[in-house]
Amino acid sequence: MKRPDTEVQALAQALVEAKTQVGQCSVCFHLSSEPVCDICKSPSRDRQTLCVVADSRDVIALEKTREYRGKYHVLGGLISPMDGIGPEELTIGPLVHRVSQDKIQEVIIAISPSIEGDTTTLYVGQLLKPFTKVTRIAFGLPMGGDLEYADEVTLARALEGRRELD
Repeated sequence: MKRPDTEVQALAQALVEAKTQVGQCSVCFHLSSEPVCDICKSPSRDRQTLCVVADSRDVIALEKTREYRGKYHVLGGLISPMDGIGPEELTIGPLVHRVSQDKIQEVIIAISPSIEGDTTTLYVGQLLKPFTKVTRIAFGLPMGGDLEYADEVTLARALEGRRELD
């Protein structure tokens, strides 16, 4: 309230522009100002490894570790029957199609541990197991914690300690 009107208007305009110019990557569903994001376009990324996350903030958090060099898939949330969010509201269908068609050798599920996170992890894992190896990041995060708030060292160790789903 103490800021000058010009600053407030500039901020409002920047928010409007961001809303109209930023969409989703058509491949991984990460935020992008182009049809295909820079991560998906990059020839230096490992195309045989796919990391599945709940939302774009998780991609940003994992990229800060500089440990993961594969591709991503953003689900757009977690399965939560209490909130009316089922698998059909997420990008699980495109994920299964992508894994079954693209010769993915490993899918790493990097979803925060919680009731909804565990439900989503088990559901996605069961769907993908017929096509590829499915692992989950190691538990270095507190139950109910969010990936976006974890430090880089904790996330890096969680990636290194991932294990195959039973």
